Formats: sequence, C-alpha cells, structure tokens
Amino acid sequence: MTETPAVRRVQTDSPWEETIGFARAVAVGDRVLVSGTMPLVKGVLQAEGDPYLQAKAAFQNAFAALESLGLGASDVVRTRMYITHARDVDAAGRAHKELFDDIRPAATLVVVSGFVDSRVLVEVEVEAVRPAARPDGRRADEPSGDTP
Repeated sequence: MTETPAVRRVQTDSPWEETIGFARAVAVGDRVLVSGTMPLVKGVLQAEGDPYLQAKAAFQNAFAALESLGLGASDVVRTRMYITHARDVDAAGRAHKELFDDIRPAATLVVVSGFVDSRVLVEVEVEAVRPAARPDGRRADEPSGDTP
C-alpha cells in the first residue's frame, strides 16, 4: 500500500480488512475517519446477544484505532451507530451516553437489516479531528505553560 506523508492508515486484525481491501482508520490532515467497527477482539465476537456490551466493545475498538494515530475519545466529533433491531436503541444509546456524555459529538443511530456476521447487533463508526497545533508545537488543547 502506498503511503504519503499527508495520509496515514491503520490496519488491525479484522478478517475483512484484507478480504475487502480497506483500512480500519485513515488520517488525512487533521481528520481521522474510523471505518465501521464491530465488537470483535482477535476475530472473536464479544458479548453475543448483548447490544449494550457490543456497542461498548465496538467503540473501544474504534478508540484503539484513534489511539494509534495519537487521538482519543475527546477528539471525536461524529459517531454513527448501526443496530439490527429497533428494540436495541436504548441499549446502544446508553453505551454511547456513557462514553460521550461530556464530549457530545454529532451522532446518528440507524437500524439496518444485518451485518456480515449475523450475531453482530451493533457496528459503529467515528470521526475525529486533531486539535490544531500552536506555534510552540503543543496541541491547541494543551496548557501553554505560561503563568498568567
């Protein structure tokens, strides 16, 4: 895969990244886009049958991709949650609120007909923005060290 300094890609152990040909996350300038992420750890589905725990596990996987690019949950500006049953809105929403209540990103929740693995109840996407750097090289959200 060809890389340029302006574009960075993150690959994980997802069985579909190689088969379908995509990256878990792509950083372009100050934006980071995390692909649809399921609640899989080392190829094993987490919390089968529990949409709340699946949502939390899927977001943790998305956060891991962000962390590999130097970002975290506080940098997330948009989330998308896909669920297979309308009955799971409250469970997925509760997980989202626990993770993002202080951050309040733009969010979308959509009911879909299914996923590649029929046991998956929740898949998530996140978008993050890297805070602008100041002339001293620190992120805009870091203290300057200057004493008022």
